[in-house]
Amino acid sequence: MEIVYDRKGAIKKLKLLTFGSKSNVDSFRAKLDDAFKTTFLPNGVERSEYRYGNVDCDVLAPEIYASNRVMLYIHGGSFVGGSRLAYRSFCSSLATKCFCRVVVPEYRLAPAFPYPAANEDIQGVFKSLFTEEQIACSLNAERGSKPQLPEIIIAADSSAASIACSLLFNLRDRYRSCIKHFILFSPWLDLSKCSKNITTKKISDEVMSGDVLRKSSSVYTYESNTSSPFVSPLLAGDDALKNFPPVFIQMGEKEILLDDAKEFAKNLIAAGNSCTLDIWPNMMFMFQMADEYLHESHLALDKVGKVVTEYTAGQKAVEIENKPKLEYSLRSEA
Repeated sequence: MEIVYDRKGAIKKLKLLTFGSKSNVDSFRAKLDDAFKTTFLPNGVERSEYRYGNVDCDVLAPEIYASNRVMLYIHGGSFVGGSRLAYRSFCSSLATKCFCRVVVPEYRLAPAFPYPAANEDIQGVFKSLFTEEQIACSLNAERGSKPQLPEIIIAADSSAASIACSLLFNLRDRYRSCIKHFILFSPWLDLSKCSKNITTKKISDEVMSGDVLRKSSSVYTYESNTSSPFVSPLLAGDDALKNFPPVFIQMGEKEILLDDAKEFAKNLIAAGNSCTLDIWPNMMFMFQMADEYLHESHLALDKVGKVVTEYTAGQKAVEIENKPKLEYSLRSEA
């Protein structure tokens, strides 16, 4: 498929991921699903349905994958929208790049099911998935050999970053030991009333805005809960951040969320973890989901695939500034 560079088209599509003060819940969900759904999954990925922890899930399997590797992907959508349907194409691409199955839960959404409903659903999904993967690894082990441990990847984007972090905060060591990677795309990390992105009304970028963060969080939970690390992971203390798996955060240079991500990375490093902050020049919020408009979307997922398949223990915390290839750096912005 030929990619037509169209920045305006990408921004228009990505804005459908954001729920602001002028949004209506039903129309927001419908437009999001309609814009991101796909009739055919890319790269020969096969989809099946499974129920983990009483939550319906998509299981997306590429043609080739590591049998003991699985990704639990927690979709964004401003706490209000997003679905398996909307994320099938994106998560299928992740499955292909990472050579693993990807499980996408249909967790409960606000406002009908506010915090902590989504957290409870995802925790149930993870524990059920962990148990089944552990059994599968034992059954697949050759007689007399030690079974492989499951290799679980936790990934999330935007608003779901807090749900993913709260999952880790609540997991015991025996579960955490099997999480090999923790991947965040354009994470929302601070929804507290002290957040500069919340308090500065005029702050905005091409896709995100303070209005989106304020409105989405107000629908998701009471303001008194927004200072909890389960809602605002940036406010988590050292004890909560200890023994995190290797963290990889990927986002655009132009996001208002970038400063929070840099601070979160510093907090993780201070707590003794490794963290890679992968910043893409001139890119916007969730640019990875506009692959029909932006060449960088494909390159970014290639990078995620390499992180998952080539990671070596002891990696130091680094910050990456991606330099676009010459033929793409000379394009004029539409």
